[in-house]
Amino acid sequence: MIIFFDDRPFKIVRANQLSEAETAQFDHIVDLRLTKLQKNLLTGHVLFLNATAATSVQAINILEKEMPADLLSITMATREKSEVEDKIKGIFKVIKAAGGVVVKDGKWLFMYRRKKWDLPKGKLDKGENSKEAAVREIEEETGVKAVIRDKVCTTWHTYSLNNNRILKKTKWYVLDCIDDSGMTPQADEQIEKLSWLTQAEGQAILVNSFSSIRYVVDSLKKLQGVKEI
Repeated sequence: MIIFFDDRPFKIVRANQLSEAETAQFDHIVDLRLTKLQKNLLTGHVLFLNATAATSVQAINILEKEMPADLLSITMATREKSEVEDKIKGIFKVIKAAGGVVVKDGKWLFMYRRKKWDLPKGKLDKGENSKEAAVREIEEETGVKAVIRDKVCTTWHTYSLNNNRILKKTKWYVLDCIDDSGMTPQADEQIEKLSWLTQAEGQAILVNSFSSIRYVVDSLKKLQGVKEI
């Protein structure tokens, strides 16, 4: 599970799934059996070992109160992954959404909205499943008709709405374009332009995007390495 707090990744992983190569990438490694979790530990890329549901919620409370300026990412390594995830979901109101990357002739569809490059996505309507929502949202926001090819990943991000703590779960798909003759940006969603870009071009423009969107694109590239996209 990966949650984005103010564009910072907060990952929950099983302790026995961390490789030596992965642990070498962290700036700090903290054993929560030996050290109490405090705000001053949240700098750079930090890995917490022996995390529990309680310490994970404690870290989230710190992030929501005041995001540490020097924090890049948090990884909570735990033997109780399901318990930790359930506890975190329980402190938020969960909203479901879906979106995706549309592919045409080897190029991917990106949108420019609110001064950032993004991917089409939106909340599920009542009675709708994630695949249906992804296809509908893409057509509404871009005018492009597409059909789902495969699941890419799931992201979570937080925000506040009417004093409620919201956790948005977004399922991401890769889709094939079947008709882009009506392609046009949805103005009332503040979408300024749409672009078909190669992977190299997409990598360049994603410098001006969100960590969650870069995570989706990286996940698609990994999928591409296994399957022909």
